[in-house]
Formats: sequence, structure tokens, C-alpha cells
Amino acid sequence: MKCVMKCRAIVVFGLCLSAPAFGQSPAAAIGHPSRVYGQVLDPSRAPIAGARVSVGESTSTTGPDGEFEVDSVSGTASLRVSATGFRLSTLPVTLVPGRNEISSLMLEVDAVRTDITVAADAGYRATVTSSATRTLTPLEDIPQAISVVGRGQMDDQLMMSVADVVRYVPGITAIQGENNRDQLVIRGNSTSADFFVNGVRDDVQYYRDLYNLERVEVLKGPSAMVFGRGGGGGVVNRVTKEAQFMPFSSLSLTGGSFGDRRAAVDTGRTVGRQFAWRLNGMYEDSDSFRNYVHLHRRGINPSLVIGNASKSRLVLSYEHFRDHRGADRGIPSWRGLPVDVPEGRFFGNPDQSRVRAHVNSGSALFERQAGTVLLRSRTVAADYDKGYQNFVPGAVSAASLVSISAYNNATARRNVFNQTDATGRFSTGRVSHQWLAGGEAGRQVSGNFRNTGYFDGNNTTVAVALANPVFRTPAVFRQSATDADNLVRASVQAGFVQDQIQLLPKLQLIGGMRFDRVAIRYFDNRTATARERTDPLVSPRAGLVFKPVTTLSLYGSYSVSWLPGSGDQFASLTSITEQLKPEKFTNYETGVKWTARRNLSVTLAAYRLDRTNTRATDPNNAVRIIQTGSQRSEGVELGASGSLARRWHVTGGYALQDVVVTSPTAAAPRGAHAAQTPRHSYSLWNLVELRPRLEAGVGIVGRSIMFAAIDNSVTLPGYARVDGGLFYSWNEHVRLQANVENLGGRRYYSNADNNTNISPGSPRSLRLGLTLRF
Repeated sequence: MKCVMKCRAIVVFGLCLSAPAFGQSPAAAIGHPSRVYGQVLDPSRAPIAGARVSVGESTSTTGPDGEFEVDSVSGTASLRVSATGFRLSTLPVTLVPGRNEISSLMLEVDAVRTDITVAADAGYRATVTSSATRTLTPLEDIPQAISVVGRGQMDDQLMMSVADVVRYVPGITAIQGENNRDQLVIRGNSTSADFFVNGVRDDVQYYRDLYNLERVEVLKGPSAMVFGRGGGGGVVNRVTKEAQFMPFSSLSLTGGSFGDRRAAVDTGRTVGRQFAWRLNGMYEDSDSFRNYVHLHRRGINPSLVIGNASKSRLVLSYEHFRDHRGADRGIPSWRGLPVDVPEGRFFGNPDQSRVRAHVNSGSALFERQAGTVLLRSRTVAADYDKGYQNFVPGAVSAASLVSISAYNNATARRNVFNQTDATGRFSTGRVSHQWLAGGEAGRQVSGNFRNTGYFDGNNTTVAVALANPVFRTPAVFRQSATDADNLVRASVQAGFVQDQIQLLPKLQLIGGMRFDRVAIRYFDNRTATARERTDPLVSPRAGLVFKPVTTLSLYGSYSVSWLPGSGDQFASLTSITEQLKPEKFTNYETGVKWTARRNLSVTLAAYRLDRTNTRATDPNNAVRIIQTGSQRSEGVELGASGSLARRWHVTGGYALQDVVVTSPTAAAPRGAHAAQTPRHSYSLWNLVELRPRLEAGVGIVGRSIMFAAIDNSVTLPGYARVDGGLFYSWNEHVRLQANVENLGGRRYYSNADNNTNISPGSPRSLRLGLTLRF
């Protein structure tokens, strides 16, 4: 793709240059094998292909993904980077044996206006992340299974939701979440709160959109050292788009089956040399294959970057997002299986079924490079207004009647978080260290209010015919004796340290510790009762990476996370939960990360995750709760992303999971299988260039049977679904695409919330997309 630039280009490397170790003479460090590698990006962070990188007498050229590797020898050398349209940059460097890392290098353009060639598509492979360690680290050097879904894959598959994103991530199931929120089961552990934006907690229960995202990162296993409480099975981190120092604009329009209509815009400009702004916006008004279910949402996200090629920069961002949709709890079950009704059949009163989510969030990121130390501070303030009113199908009788109940629930929450940390490097002898130290402070204030629906005066259920379960008689909503009406204040103060150690040229260690003080103060407005609980949480992390060759990493890791007894939404604190210790998640993981080709990464991970301190009924006192329950998750995950050939891009994976209750809990006996955790799940997406402007995609998504709930009484059958796509680029400015979901029209059930709230999968559907870039 040709682009005209009036700016500077940034060359970003995944490694940092090291000086000779303290106490070691320069002569002692000369002549040993050494390697420098990195990635060259343009100001929009797209890869630049064909840049020439030289170290001493060794030379390399960046590939389609902008990456390079240069083999050299330790000692003093000259690093040279050049690209068409940019001035040659030369930097004296001192290389140590083994790996050498470079943070950044600025290239000046030769003229005011210059044409450069940028690789149009680097495939689906991600190479570096800063989310897992809070330092920019190659994925191959992180002892943890991580899946990254980038903007290119989201666009190719016309993804619109978090559930769409995790479809191609092994070890994760997107479940119904009462059809009013994102909810995932990660390695057998259900969560509606382990969501983050740029590393900051975003834990209110609502449906998130992807319009303003650069990528989505899924980190498997406990990650409390970085993210804090929760995250027992893993976390999902959304990375937003940031203003760039180059002009660009794009407009995307989509439409298709079941009244699908959506538009999104992404535009940015520079103001002088020190300011750049970006604006992302989205509007959607769509229906669904489910009767009476609609979706209306809009979002706008302006951002501003102050500071370019300086030691300091400030990034400001604000998002306003509204999501209104019909509430739909799916279909009930009969004799251990989903009831046999048309996939679009609705249960309840559609006139009173609704969900709303209003989000206003502002953030400020300040970064400053002070010598070899990078100082970083991010503050986020967010206001959430979430509410839903729904009708819930229940048990089906032998007379083909289904019981319907109803309730509504509202949550108002305000979050304020600050994360401040510092990173730097030092050496002890021949051992190099990349250190991290920082802290987090946050406050969350939530109000929760619930009403029960009543039919014909005082009845909390109504029986309707299974063949015609829609009714229009309004329910009356008022509080019952047990409905929530409370105010919760949660606060956290945390400190953490971490060291990434290059012990030997082929051996790396990582160790860290986080200490959290989590305080919950709960006030019940109904009874004027105040309760509180404070938990000190210590979350260690340790890992080892051994690289027998450059393209192969063998790793092992240990990590711990905690979940306070008030749950991931801390919506209730009772006389029982006030006394409970936090649940503990302990993860042991080992794996292999292999760069099979220059632009193809394969990860194989095996893990054991123990969840302890779960609630159980005292066998000697049925009204007493004790913490002897436990659950064990064991599994193997295989993931691959990148390119099998220059014109063939792939992503997908396979997961084998065995998640069982190892000692009785309040909800399940020993040996019960975790809900909505299939033993086998798999996915594979292929995008192939048929001709220079024509591409075709085909994917398969499938799983084995799984249980709808922990009592294992209702089974959701396994399925395999085939998707497809056709893409035509008229030129570099215009792209057309057609995506078909469920090509074979397979009847299946995607997930559930419990035994009587089951979501049918979508029938065959078509979505058309037009993208304009200018």
C-alpha cells in the first residue's frame, strides 16, 4: 500500500540493547555469538517490509511483518537502519553474548513528502505484548499461554463482540450470561468481571463492542501479579486504538441477514509536530434470528496524543457508549436436552424485555523516559449505568406447559483507578535484569437494586403453552423480601515488583510478587445493615524459559490468584460470606512456543489449575457453610497463528479439558463436571489469496458435548459449524467482503446460562461489508 507521510517514522524493537555487565571487562565480552532482533513499524504501527538492518558486517531485511533478526558477535559494533524515503540512521552499540534488546530508534524522512511501501497484510501473528509483564516482551519469552486477536482478523471475520473474538481462542467458552453481558468460561472457571481495557479493570456486566480496538489479548491462567484480584482462569484485555502522527480515514459499512445494519468510522490527523488526534465512532441498528430481539447501540471515542519523538508524552481518551437491546433468556430443556422448538421462538413478554448499558469512561496516560528508566502513570475514571428486565423460562411440564418468571435489576457503578510503575535495566555480572516496580489504587462505588415480577396480583410465575409462549399481559415489578437494595464500596491498594532475568544466553527467568489490600464495605438499604470485609492478598508469579534454538522456547510457570468471598461483582455481603476467606486459584503450566516459519507461531501448553476455598455445606450441619470445596482443571491447549505461505494466513486451536469438582461444594458433589466446559473444542480459520485482489476464507468451529449447569442433568449436544468469506479489493482504498456464518445451516445450541436458559445457535446468515480508506 502506498501512503504519503509528513512525519517521522518509528522503528520499534522487541528487545533492548545491553551494555557489558558491571564488573566485566569489555574484552571479556568480545567474540561470543550474539543476536539482535526486532520489528520495524510505521507511525500507525503497521509493519514496514524491506527495511535494511545491519549490525557490523551482518545484514538483514525486514519481512512482510516488519521483523528481522541479525546474527553477530559480542563487542562494539555499529547498528544501521535504512528504508526507502528515510535518512540512514547509525547508532554505536555494545552487544553482549546471547540476546540484545533495543527499545526504539527514530528515523527522519528525507523530504517533506515521501512515498513508502508498507506491507498490506502481515497475517494474524502477533509478536510482542506489554500486557502480560507490563514491559514490552516478545510472546515467545513469556512463560504463559497468550492468544492475541488483531484488528486484521476482526475485520476479516466481521467480528462484533467479545464472543466472536474468543471463538478462535482455545480453552474458552462464551456463555449466555443471561443474555445481558459478556461472560466467559476460561479453563473451567466462569467470569463476568475479568475484563480490562489497556490493563485497567472494566468489570461491570455489559456487552462490549470492538469498534475502537487495535487488538484483544487473552491471557490464560491466574494473572493477579499484573491485573490484581480475580482472573482465576485468565483475563481478557482490550487494547484501544491510539492517535498516530499521520493522516488517515476509513469508513466501514455492513449489512445482512436478520436486519443487520452497522456503520463505523476511524479517522485521525496531526496538528503541528506535537499533537495528533483520532476519532472512532460506531452506530448499529440490527435485529436477530431470535423473534422480538433487537439491538441498538452507538459509541464514540476521541483520543489525543501530546508529544512526538520526545522523552515525555500524554495520551488522553474518552469513550461514550450506549447499548440497548431486547432481553432474551433463550429456551428451556426437556428430559435432559434443549426443548425441540423453532430456533427463533421467544419465551415471555417481549414488550417488557429490555437491556440497557450506558458507559462513560475517560483516561489519561503519562509516560516519561528518564535515562534508562521509563515512568508510566495511567488514570481511568468510568461511570456505568446498567439495567435489564427479563422473562425467564423455567421447567417444562408433561402437559407441554412452561413456567415463566420475571425480574429486573439495575446497577450503577463508578470506578476510579490509577496505575503507576517504573521499568528499567541493570546488570549483575553477566546476568541482565529488566525490573518493574509499581502500584495501583482504586475505588469502586456500586448501587444494586432488584425487583421481582408478579403476575395476576401475587403470583411470581405464570404457565404458558410451549407451542405459544409469548404473552402481552404486563407483569408488575416490585421488591420481594429478598431482592437486593444495597450500596457497596470497594477499594484496593496494591504494590508489585518483578524481575525478568537473562541468566544465560538460552535461559531466562521471571519472578514477581503483588500485594493487594481489598476492602469491601456493604450497606443493605432494606435492613439498614452494614457489613465489611478486608482481605490482604499475596499473589506470586514465577516462570522459566529455555531456548535451545532461537525459534523454540520451552517454558514452565507457577502463579496464584484470589477471589474475595463477595464474588467477582461484590454485589452481596452476607453474614456467611463476610466470614469466608478468598477463593484461591493455583496454576502450574508448561509448554512450548515454536516459530515454525518466519511468520507462523505455534504454542502448546499443558496446565493444572486448582481452585480451593470454595463453599461447601457442612456435612454435620446443613445450614452451615464451610470452605472445603475444590475444583481441578487439567488440560492441553494448542494454538497457531500466522502464515503457512505468503498468500495463506491461518489462526485457530484445539483444547482438551477435564474440569471436575474434587471435593463437594455447596452446588455439586465430588466428580461433577464444570458447567459449559466441553472436553474437546477446536477452531481453524484460513484466508487464502486466490488472485492479486481476490481472497477467500473458510473456517470451522466445533466442540464436543457439554453440560448446561454444574448438576450435569442437561446436556448441550456437540456440533461443528463451517463459516466462509469472500474478499475483493478494488484498489488500496476500497474493499468488499461477504461473510457467511454456518454455511451448512447446522442446527446447534451455542451455550446456556443454566438448565432452562439455553441459547440456540444462529442459522445460516450473510453479512456484507464495504470498507473505504482515504
